[in-house]
This record gives sequence, C-alpha cells and structure tokens, in this order.
Amino acid sequence: MRHFACATILTLLPSLAVAQEASIPVPPAIKLEGIPAIPQSVADGLARYAQYRQAQLIAWHPAKRQVLITTTFGEVPQLHLVDGPGRSRSQLTWLPRPGVARMLYAAFDPADPNTLVFQRDPAGGEARSLYRYDMTTGAISLVVDSKSRFGAVWAPQGKWIAYDSSERNGKDRDLYVVQPSDPSTKRRVAEVEGPWSPQDWSPDGSTLLALEVVSNFETYIWRVDIKTGEKRAVTPRAAEKVAWFDIRYSADGRSVYASNDSGDKPRVWRCDLASGKWTPVTSEADAVDTTTGVGSTRSSSYELSPDGSMMAVLIDRGSTNELRVLDLGTLKARPLPALPAGVVSQLRWRPGSREIGFSLGSIRSPGDVYSIDTSLGTLSRWTFSEVTFNAEAALPPPEVVQVKSADGVPVSAILYRPAARFTGPRPVMVQLHGGPDLRDRVRFQGRSNYFLNELGVALLFPNVRGSAGFGRAFEQLDNGKGRDGAIKDVGAMLDWIATRPDLDKGRVVLAGPSYGGWLALESGIVYNARIRGIIAGAAMTDLVTFLQQTDPGRQENRRKEYGDERDPEMQKYLQSISPMTRAADLKTATFILHPSKDSRVPVAQAQELVAALRKNNATVWYAEFADANHENFPTTNANNDWMLVSWIWFMKTFALN
Repeated sequence: MRHFACATILTLLPSLAVAQEASIPVPPAIKLEGIPAIPQSVADGLARYAQYRQAQLIAWHPAKRQVLITTTFGEVPQLHLVDGPGRSRSQLTWLPRPGVARMLYAAFDPADPNTLVFQRDPAGGEARSLYRYDMTTGAISLVVDSKSRFGAVWAPQGKWIAYDSSERNGKDRDLYVVQPSDPSTKRRVAEVEGPWSPQDWSPDGSTLLALEVVSNFETYIWRVDIKTGEKRAVTPRAAEKVAWFDIRYSADGRSVYASNDSGDKPRVWRCDLASGKWTPVTSEADAVDTTTGVGSTRSSSYELSPDGSMMAVLIDRGSTNELRVLDLGTLKARPLPALPAGVVSQLRWRPGSREIGFSLGSIRSPGDVYSIDTSLGTLSRWTFSEVTFNAEAALPPPEVVQVKSADGVPVSAILYRPAARFTGPRPVMVQLHGGPDLRDRVRFQGRSNYFLNELGVALLFPNVRGSAGFGRAFEQLDNGKGRDGAIKDVGAMLDWIATRPDLDKGRVVLAGPSYGGWLALESGIVYNARIRGIIAGAAMTDLVTFLQQTDPGRQENRRKEYGDERDPEMQKYLQSISPMTRAADLKTATFILHPSKDSRVPVAQAQELVAALRKNNATVWYAEFADANHENFPTTNANNDWMLVSWIWFMKTFALN
C-alpha cells in the first residue's frame, strides 16, 4: 500500500509542479480584473524579442556636424547627441518617466547653440510644456507650462520661439511667442477658435505661417503678423474641402510651399503670395507620402534645403516609401545612393549645408538615423541600434493582400506569416489600426515576432476604409454614416482568411487600439460566430459619450469624422454601432486594456463596457494602466512586457487549442 501511495504521488508531481509554478509579477501601475495568474513559463524566450533599441532623428546641431536623437537605455526615451556617423553618443537628458516621447519636438536655437528647447508632459499626459536645456551646464528649466499639442517653431534669427497653447480656455489653441532664455517675454500673438498649429516664420521674422485644423481632411493656411496678430488667409474657404500639411516659406519669403490631399495622389504645391496662384511642384504621377508618423507628431512629407534650392520629399510606394531630392529650379530629381527597403521619416536638413538627415525603419529594424550629402551623393549611417531577433532571416517575407469588401470597395492588408516549421492552418490575429486615418505598412514587429516565431500565429494588418495613403475618397468613405462600412471590410478579411489553406478560419482573434479597438469590438459582435476572442486597447465603446467626453479641443474635429452626436438621427446611428448598445450580443472572450490618464478616450468607456459584459456573464479580462495616457500607452518597458505576456496568455487560452 505504501508503494502504491508513493507511485500515485509521483504521478501527480508534474501537475503539482504546474499548479505551484511561479506567476509573472504584475507591474504596480496595472490594475487587473478577471485575469487569471499568468505562469512564468509563458514568458520563456520572450526576452529575445523584447530586447531591441531604436533611434529617431530629432534635429541637427546648428554649428557642428552632430545630430540630436531619441533612444532608450533603460525605461524611458531620452535625448542624446551623436558626434558623427557611427561615433560616440552622449546622453543629454536623464528625465524621469515618461522621459521624452519619441518623435516629439526638440530643436536648437539657430543663433545660440547653447540653447535647446524640447517638449514633454511630466505628468505623462498630452498637455505638453516647453523646457530649455543648457548645453553648457546640462540644466533644464521650464519655459512655459504651455499645454501645447503641436511642435514649436524657432524664428530664423533665433531668440524667439512660436508655439500653440490652450491655456486661455482649455479648448482653443492660441498662438504665442516667447524667448526661452526669458520666460517673462511670453506673449499671445493671436487669439483663435479651434486648434491652430504654428508652421514657419517668414525669413525676416515678421509673420508666422499657421495652420487652422478644422478636421483631419479640412485645414486652412494663414499668415499672422507677429506684432499685431492680424490674420490673412492664404487658403480662403471654398466649397471643396482640402487638407493642407507641412507649410513652409520659400527662402525669399515670396512664396509658400505646402502639401495637400485634394486628389487621390497628394502633391506638394507652391503659392506665389503676390498673385495667390498655386502651381504643382511634384509630379501628378507620384503620390507624396503624408502618412509617416502619428497624429500631432506626424513626420513632414517634405523639407526645403537651407538655401531654398532643393526639396527633400517622400514618395509613397505602398508598403514602403522613397526619398527623393528635387532641384527646385528644374524640378528634376538628383541621383541618390540606394537605401535599404523601408519607411523614411523625420526629414531634417543640416543647417548651412546640402546634407539631408532622416530616420529609416524596416522589417529588420525599428529605426536608425542616416544622412545623404546631396552634393557628393554619399550615404552615412549615424546609429546602429541593437536588435536581438532578425526577422528577415527567420521568417517568411510579409505579403501584401488585396481583397474586395461586401460593397465592392477594394481594401488591402499586410500578412506576416509564421516560421516555416509551423505546419497546417495557423491561428490568425487580425490587428486593426487606430486613427481611423492611420495606416499599416511593412514594418518591424518587435515583441510581436514572438507570435510568429514561437507560437505559430499569423498576423494580419488590414487597412480598412478610412485609412490614409489610398486617396482622399477612400479616407473619407467611413465618415459619418459610412462608419459601418469598416465593419464590412473586416468581414471581407474573414472571408479571405477562409480561402487560405495556411490560415485557420476557426481560430481568429481581433485586436486593435483606440479606433481599432472599437472596430475589433463591434466586428466581434457582428461576426461573433467566426471570432475566438477580442483584444481592445484604449477603445471607444460608446461613440455618443466618447464625442461628449473627449478632450474639448478635439470635439469638433472628431464630430467631422464620426458625425455630430447632437443631431438626433446621427445619435441614433452612432448608438446602433456602439459596443455598449449591443453588449448583450458580445459572446466571445474579450480582453480590454485602457490607460487611466486618457483624455481622448476617457477610461470610463472601458469601465462601463466591462461592467455590462460582467452583468451578462461574458468572459472578460480587464487591465487598467494608471501611469499611461492615450499617446504613450503602455508607458514603460515593464508595462509593455507584461501586456505582451498577457496577450500571449489570452491567445493560448482562447485560440491556441
């Protein structure tokens, strides 16, 4: 009997070991509801995919051949100065969380290399303040608690900087100027309605070019007198709504350059200020890439050289883009050295030179800094960021997918396939981007390579209607009462998955952030029987209350996109496609994540849906990130690693069986 008892105990040891296995610790900033403990083994091997670094070009030093970049050593991104291509890097800032967010504004005073100004919100929100960094002492001082959203602009003579701020009423973004060396010089130049963005100073420093942002597809260019605040329209109101971007004065101040999306192929134009006549700069055959970057930190589609003789411009090539340098006298392209395939962003000319710097990201690297001397035709690589997993060598190349939606609208997607050793139909995670007017392209997958190389999960990134980069008409197809068309596009992707013998139509999970989270939730309701699970981050769950409660400075902009909820008929439509309205129909397992400091999509959106799903006895996991906002979610490496592990655990629980 003793021998039998011992044998029985021995057979139970493996299961006891699993039961007693240590679970992954939850970072203190994350509050959980309904999520079971995650075994430590789930994270085994994850470090290989989580360990990588990227560098983004921010600015050139005004007097030396040095570049200012952001990169991360430790928890948060900081500003660094690189002494030359491949040479030593010096960390300038040692700021506590959230550090300096990538792709936010920082620039040197053109007349004083000792002064660097940068933007950050120490509270981790989106109301950014301006700070001065003293290059001699390393001292950081507050310039203005500006509550700005857009990048500031130095006057060409230096000393003064222009910026936007909602400090007057918390809603309208007025235009201000200040000398960073003396914050008491702050002065409101122009009082405006709605969000306005400073774009450029005239060469003589007397006027400011500003952009009035009515919506993402309707903007207007203004010239603002620095002394009097008088505003003169460069682009008057017209029946046809146009979105202008990247407004720049010519070197002589007689012309204005801008890119717009008035046709299916965005172009760069030049306006003669004396006559008001606009003429094209880029070819009708080439679409200018206006889609790099994110939101208010969107990267410019072009930049003028310091002497005004050349223009560096990004040409859209679908899943990648192309850097081109035009001679503005002949409009002919200069020969350039070949670049690795990828997406170029962050165009910056070195002051007083013909050298153009930029960031380049690819499937192999999230981003590094390069430059081209256009006089010599030479390419320099400035940074060599470490990446521990080479996706190009280990995984099949991404595949660009074209399908037709139920109403005939063509939509595309990018498919990342698992490692070849995984056989049979593979589970699919459909990743839906936010915006709605953002865009997915072939890019570095970072931690998500774990799904491809360790779990055998395919990743599909659709660009449903409303995505940028496919023409103005496509981008506006989802506006107002066209919103449910995006749900049809998801259905078309599910139909396409069913035709692929290498993909498992019965094991599909929908995931997405912000608008993509709404689309994942609502599509999960509509296609409930075809979905194994939903992962929604910072998602709108009630479109009516979202429009009522979002940041007041964004309300009118979002109403142009989604429709005005104050109109009874539109309110009824928005309620009909809100997950909160149909929470009882959401039967599939749902994982909701949300940042507590979210001013765009208030956290109540998540909390209310979680409560409704629990009331219906639905399977729901909830994670709330106390130290994050909508833009910097999930904030830290620890939060990011935990989030990925929780995704893995969710996939293993509900899709990998």
